Amino acid sequence: MKTKQAVRQRIRDLIKENNLTINGLAYASGMPPTTLKNILSGVSKNPGIVTIKIICDGLGISLIEFFDCELFRNLEQEIE
Repeated sequence: MKTKQAVRQRIRDLIKENNLTINGLAYASGMPPTTLKNILSGVSKNPGIVTIKIICDGLGISLIEFFDCELFRNLEQEIE
């Protein structure tokens, strides 16, 4: 799995774990729902670390908690 896919999957997993909807997380994060939907659908190709931090704030977790999961431990090589 590549990093972009892992970020999208991690957000989806956290939405499910917290019994949220996409709109609910967007509201909690103070961002437009379209921004979050674009990230999850892959329209937004590379969400920045600040955007991920805002999502973490909405979830009440740290960046360390966001990235501390199996998805990010075995990522594919990005350099081609």
